[in-house]
Amino acid sequence: MAAYPQDPGAPDAPYLSFWRERHLCTLTTPRPDGSPHVVPVGVTYDPEGRLARVIADKKSTKVRNILAAGPAGTPVAVCQVDGRRWATLEGRAFVHTEAEQVAEAERRYEERYGHAPRPNPTRVVIEIALTRAMGRG
Repeated sequence: MAAYPQDPGAPDAPYLSFWRERHLCTLTTPRPDGSPHVVPVGVTYDPEGRLARVIADKKSTKVRNILAAGPAGTPVAVCQVDGRRWATLEGRAFVHTEAEQVAEAERRYEERYGHAPRPNPTRVVIEIALTRAMGRG
């Protein structure tokens, strides 16, 4: 099977364009027992920063899974698909609670998805330091 690698810091134009379209994505985090936890999320992709961002409630299972891994973070993947087009970003996830980082994630979410996220006083941001990208935009 072909791999379709991309540079997460400098993807080709069709791949980047695909990540700028409005698509529901999935986030896969490892549970403490090692099994995968897959949930639908909104994802924003920042190739210049080599980051993907997911806004979440601090009590969610995905956030608890990442926090359980400790300060070194944990490997995760985000993916989107539309027919024959697909894209996966992989990296190490960290949870941030700082107001500036949450606000930046909300701004990027609104830019990609066309509306502000609903208010949530317990919102955090999952930042994924990207190490791999693959797919066909």
